[in-house]
Amino acid sequence: MSDDPRLLDTNIVSYLMRGHTLAEIYRPHFNDRILAISFITVGELYRGAEKAGWGLRKRSSLEDTLENFVVIPFDFDIARQFGKVMAERERLGRPISLHDGWIAACAMRYSIPLVTHNPKDFDSIRDLKVISEAGIE
Repeated sequence: MSDDPRLLDTNIVSYLMRGHTLAEIYRPHFNDRILAISFITVGELYRGAEKAGWGLRKRSSLEDTLENFVVIPFDFDIARQFGKVMAERERLGRPISLHDGWIAACAMRYSIPLVTHNPKDFDSIRDLKVISEAGIE
């Protein structure tokens, strides 16, 4: 297993769970690497399950999927990073969603590249490395 971890954005985890063709485009970026997700991504996935009214089988599958990732939990260093990211984007006149701010903060806290299919959500964030294949599909 590589010592070069990746933090997956919620959309990438969703592609993997659904067997979406975009998951294959991203696979080279995370094969043989430690894969992490943010505590926010976990919440977003559970929210999606609730909204969709998933039954026991699908919820069990979600929980099995989540076990494949290192989950980055909330801590005060991430909260400080979040504050910096959000304030900087607001100063630039380019605010981002709270969820994206937390995900970026998690990646930055541990200096982990963020794999996303929505790179525009994260552009102009200093010290954040974004990996994306958007536009290739």
